[in-house]
Amino acid sequence: MTIDSIDVDGTVRRVRELMKQEENMSPALSAILDVLLVLVVAMLNRLTLTSKNSSKPPSQDSTKSRPSKKKRDPNGNKPGGQKGHIGTTLEPFSDPDEVLVIEIDRSTLPEGIYREVGYDQRQVIDIDISRIITEYRAQILENEKGERFVATFPNKVTRPAQYGVSVKSHAVYISQFQLIPYNRVEDYFRNETNIPISAGSIFNFNKEAFLLLEPFEQWLKIHLLNSSVLNADETGIKIGTKGHWLHCLSNEGATWFYPHSKRGTEAMDEMGVLPNFKGKLCHDHWKPYYRYDGCIHCLCNAHHLRELERAWEQDHQQWAKQMQELLLKINENVNGAGGMLEPKIAAEYRDRYQCLLKEADKECPPPDESQRKGKRGRIKRSKARNLLERLRNFENDTLRFMEDKLVPFTNNQGENDIRMTKVQQKISGCFRSYEGAAIFCRVRSYISTCRKKGVSASDALDLLFKGEWPEFMQSDAAE
Repeated sequence: MTIDSIDVDGTVRRVRELMKQEENMSPALSAILDVLLVLVVAMLNRLTLTSKNSSKPPSQDSTKSRPSKKKRDPNGNKPGGQKGHIGTTLEPFSDPDEVLVIEIDRSTLPEGIYREVGYDQRQVIDIDISRIITEYRAQILENEKGERFVATFPNKVTRPAQYGVSVKSHAVYISQFQLIPYNRVEDYFRNETNIPISAGSIFNFNKEAFLLLEPFEQWLKIHLLNSSVLNADETGIKIGTKGHWLHCLSNEGATWFYPHSKRGTEAMDEMGVLPNFKGKLCHDHWKPYYRYDGCIHCLCNAHHLRELERAWEQDHQQWAKQMQELLLKINENVNGAGGMLEPKIAAEYRDRYQCLLKEADKECPPPDESQRKGKRGRIKRSKARNLLERLRNFENDTLRFMEDKLVPFTNNQGENDIRMTKVQQKISGCFRSYEGAAIFCRVRSYISTCRKKGVSASDALDLLFKGEWPEFMQSDAAE
């Protein structure tokens, strides 16, 4: 371990050697120095943990530990896209909203007879944020007896003045998808659209969306239960001053967020998917997932790579570096083979994997059973040894990605889906109530699922407040 060009491990070794050479040192002082050295090493090991060698998020990395950007090679090319690069050039639209015809000032032309042969065109793409007020006037008729008859208003027009669908969906979009605090959403509507909306109204819009989405959550539960592959993850959140957990079940086509006070099976059972799930479950080896034995488990190798990096950097385990390179090599070949290796090649890699773990036993042996202090329990192991045993005991779950096209190399799908939750916590610090957390999770689940299905967040919310469902839900219901 090296910090600021200081070889910490070498320094600690030299100190220990000097302590052994000191004949007049009292046992008490020797014990105190040993404890101090252990504490120093433990603290420095924690200090050197980064997002590259642990589950620590990149946002918590120090500026020194973040990799510096690579300098451009001096090849003479100008900055920006090079020849052959596929860009996103702004193209004219085929259906302009307004057409302005520009006529030639004929007084500037030479004398002659002219006929129109076409036109040249250019477009200016802009937006117009404005308030639209629709007033419904229900006709009142009175007969000769003085009886009055009033025309019926549309079903959803129930008050003298009320907010429309677009206002509601826009407010929910800004607060729940873009994570803008309520007071800033108020300012936006007041300043940009001249519509007065209170924080209470914004909360009511979000709550209305939550209640309208109850059928969606039931559909989502069935959809995930019938999926071939699920990615599972969880992250800590704060509700008020208390710690809670946000659970996530997702795949390429759907996302479900669920808040709960517990991290383990109590929350997962309450969600109602994993107890009956029969497909492939990709996760990070959080032990409660293994209580569900009806599914096939697949471990996240991104976690393995980070833990192997830590074992190499901090514990100087050579086998960890070799295992890291082997897993990356297997994944490279899997991608090159179209998602799955041929049985013969997979067997060869499996042999290399097993041989490497056997060699690792010499470098990172199990603890000495003769040092056991009691008859019960498991002797404490180092982090590197725990990782080695996990890779051995869960070999099939670790290598399943190379023999099954559906199984991913990592659990990145689940981690990516859950990432915006951490952004929300950074902005707001916490959820003020469990109700607020539940609203956030259900609305975000709906928006995330719709975006995966090709429906934009704003369109999805417009459909919701109109009382309609996206086509993918309707087609699933028809089946």
